[in-house]
Amino acid sequence: MKNIVILISGRGSNMEAVVRAARSEGWPARVAAVISNKPDAAGLAFAQAHGIATAVVPSKEFPDRASFDAALQREIDRFAPDLVVLAGFMRILTAPFVAHYEGRMLNIHPSLLPAHPGLDTHRKCLEAGEGEHGATVHFVTAELDHGPMVAQARVPVLPGDTEATLAARVLLEEHKLYPYAVRLFVEDRLSIEQGDVRIAQPA
Repeated sequence: MKNIVILISGRGSNMEAVVRAARSEGWPARVAAVISNKPDAAGLAFAQAHGIATAVVPSKEFPDRASFDAALQREIDRFAPDLVVLAGFMRILTAPFVAHYEGRMLNIHPSLLPAHPGLDTHRKCLEAGEGEHGATVHFVTAELDHGPMVAQARVPVLPGDTEATLAARVLLEEHKLYPYAVRLFVEDRLSIEQGDVRIAQPA
């Protein structure tokens, strides 16, 4: 039984999707904890209501990223994680933190990477006049939004789309894509070979 620790900064809708899928699909894993850098993150209440341990490491109380990441790492490791899942965790992580969880930390990004790393992905997609948008699950590396890709979901950009309508369409796909990718990890079906992700067939 693998332990999953999920990091959030807000509502945590992708966290909710992972928690629900893990339980309804009977994964060989459990969400051991949900940790936030913001005390008022709405997702903490969902986790508590589902009997999941929660913790807060307030990023505003630390003088720099390194000291925050060190404290966050200590809190995460109390739960002996096999996998760390970033679900709307709005922090740029330091290289030592990322190295500590190398090969066992996933993120979901609202674009078809390598297109549009960073913020404002929906605006960038619309401004570029692209006909397709989506989301990417990838392993986290020290380079922001550039880790080995696990899976992508694609949506069309429709006439009249705004940032809000496009974001909503992508989010619906995220809620299916992220649980799928996390399940691949907990079933030991993911491997990284020469920088690329390989997905093994079910046993």
